[in-house]
Amino acid sequence: MKYPIGIQDFEKLRTKGYSYVDKSRFVYKLATEGEYYFLSRPRRFGKSLFLSTLEAYFQGKKELFEGLAIYDLETEWKKYPIFHIDLNTANFREKDSLYTVLNDYLTTWESKYGARESEATLALRFKGVIARAAEKEGRGVVILIDEYDKPIIDNLGNEPTLSRLRSTLQGFYSVMKSMDARIRFGFLTGVTKIGKMSVFSGLNNLNDISMIPDYVDICGISETELHEYFDESISELSSANEMSKEECYVKLKSMYDGYHFHPKAVGVYNPFSLLNTFKNKEFLEYWFETGTPSFLVKVMRKTSYDVTRLSSDLVGSSLLSDVNTAFLNPVPLLYQSGYLTIKGFDPRFNLYTLGFPNMEVKDGFLNFLLGYYAPIQSDSTNTLISLMSMDVESGNPEGFMTRLDALFARTNYQIQGDCEKDFQYAMYIIIELMGEYVETERTTSNGRIDILIKTKDYVYIIEIKTDSTPDEALAQIEEKGYARPFADDRRRIFRVGVNFSTANRRIDGWKVV
Repeated sequence: MKYPIGIQDFEKLRTKGYSYVDKSRFVYKLATEGEYYFLSRPRRFGKSLFLSTLEAYFQGKKELFEGLAIYDLETEWKKYPIFHIDLNTANFREKDSLYTVLNDYLTTWESKYGARESEATLALRFKGVIARAAEKEGRGVVILIDEYDKPIIDNLGNEPTLSRLRSTLQGFYSVMKSMDARIRFGFLTGVTKIGKMSVFSGLNNLNDISMIPDYVDICGISETELHEYFDESISELSSANEMSKEECYVKLKSMYDGYHFHPKAVGVYNPFSLLNTFKNKEFLEYWFETGTPSFLVKVMRKTSYDVTRLSSDLVGSSLLSDVNTAFLNPVPLLYQSGYLTIKGFDPRFNLYTLGFPNMEVKDGFLNFLLGYYAPIQSDSTNTLISLMSMDVESGNPEGFMTRLDALFARTNYQIQGDCEKDFQYAMYIIIELMGEYVETERTTSNGRIDILIKTKDYVYIIEIKTDSTPDEALAQIEEKGYARPFADDRRRIFRVGVNFSTANRRIDGWKVV
């Protein structure tokens, strides 16, 4: 089987014999039920390929769709003039890069449909070329814009540049509304939905299908599609890894499934990771390695985002739909970028529970995040964390703390802000990477436990102090009665007092009782 890794051209995919998960039913549904759409999905999720599929359909290339769901649904196969803009090809941090890209597209179209001297701006040129194309071809035009938000995303945090780019894009995209009579179809994709005085302010006729149940698997691969299209690939993968097919399915699900774009809809697998796994026959972090969330982490630190919320964050629905560039909040960025996904929904209060979609994202993101809270200078970190996990599971708190001390001793630990909180976050990340159940700031009747670890046989109550003593930390555990909720628990309880030195930027001592 030929896997279309990196293939974003529908015609090439179909003519060169690559495997294809049939998404053509969505093309027909979109084309027959509406005119203007917006879709937000994480990177490497197949947005560009879907736009290419739409382009082939509106070019009337019936032969490419033979054997697919749409083949017998569509009866006319009309050809329309198409304006396809891909904004994923440039670095928009460079001055005038947006003008250069849009001007290049317009110049190409003007060479075919003509131009007028009076059309002095990008928006007027776009408006003019749409009008002339519709008149010449005798049909409304189709507008496809891939990664519409790339210029904005490249410059988040740089308000002067953002303001200039926003103005340009607002004028350009608003042409789609003013030229409605000359447009047959419009489809925009992006990673984020930019709201609040955004590039969409002049384009309020878009149907946002990003969280509509009917379209949750428009990109990505559902469980049903995995079994239907890749059962043979699963057999080969399981053999290569000496696993049963059932074990292989379970592993794939834990690694790459779990993206939910509606609380009641099916989960979706990351297609990029799946295809790479099938090709290489190895379970690796393919998607995460294609891009680093450095800006996201910087926003998290700048806004003092509570890192411990990553595993289970409760947010209102408005936070999922729009990114406000003026007041950056990491939550919608984390969700729309694919680092968090919907885990549950409370209709009474209109609240969503967010969490990591799968192990690939969780491990990749936490390992990356750890570098900000504990910049470890050792390649043996993963081995050390594995040994720490063994210590915790075997009831060896001294071994766990010794290794933790060694880990922080290897760091270039430059604390900014709340020293105790940053150290707590670092410990939380490490314990999450160990694969253990961890809670931070666990509320009791008389206070909050800094860190709580629970295994099958043991409970660890950890209190952290800065520039103090382990005895003082242990005294707080006793005075506040942190162990009381576990009085009837069959598991052995360890109380751990930890002191972190701001002067030495490392653990200064600990005590276990």
